[in-house]
Amino acid sequence: MARTVKGGTDARRERWKGHREARRAEFVEATIRAVAQHGPDVGMDEIAAEAGVSKPVLYRHFADKSDLYLAVGQRGTEMLMERLGPAIGLDGPIRTRIKRIVDAYLSVIEEHPNLYRFVVRKSFTDRPVEQDVVTEDKTMIANALARLLGDYLRAFGMDSGGAEPWAHALVGMVQNAGDWWLDRQSMTRASLSGYLTEIIWHALDGLLRSAGVELDPDAPLVADFSADEPRLRLVDAEEA
Repeated sequence: MARTVKGGTDARRERWKGHREARRAEFVEATIRAVAQHGPDVGMDEIAAEAGVSKPVLYRHFADKSDLYLAVGQRGTEMLMERLGPAIGLDGPIRTRIKRIVDAYLSVIEEHPNLYRFVVRKSFTDRPVEQDVVTEDKTMIANALARLLGDYLRAFGMDSGGAEPWAHALVGMVQNAGDWWLDRQSMTRASLSGYLTEIIWHALDGLLRSAGVELDPDAPLVADFSADEPRLRLVDAEEA
């Protein structure tokens, strides 16, 4: 008599689940390639052809086009944060850090302009989607920046209550400038990064000076602001 291995059904279920997740990931990557080739108005026929399967096969792994759109949007978020995360986390002079973060964002939309438009426009979906990928991305980036700004403001003995709205304002500015740049392409990415960096730095500089702090934007910032040489100089309010 055949023996039943305990947990065998669960093991098969997990293997099947892993297979389906792997296939979904393959189809998401195929969709991204199809979007790059055919543009943000790509259709399911082009996606199926790129994936090397029929449309019914795609629909076995995604409930509908909106389900596929959300999966692609989530993959786009991963691609964005793979570039932005290290840029936000690395130490260095404040102006260098600003430029690194701005340029990291612009580099992603420059390399994947059709994917960016595909996600932002939402024209691919065949029903309203409850999840707003673009808003979630902006919130995720703004939260990371707010933590960074808050840490520095507290280190300078300043009120950090404004860190969150400032972070959201900065993210909105860079995104809108990026949208304009993708459509116009009237300057290089390096030029746009430089312009945005100067705007952001001078806004922060004005904020610091209002609290009597003058900071060299090109001097290395250390994590321990209680060190003997924190590379900043306090100034009187009148001098600021």
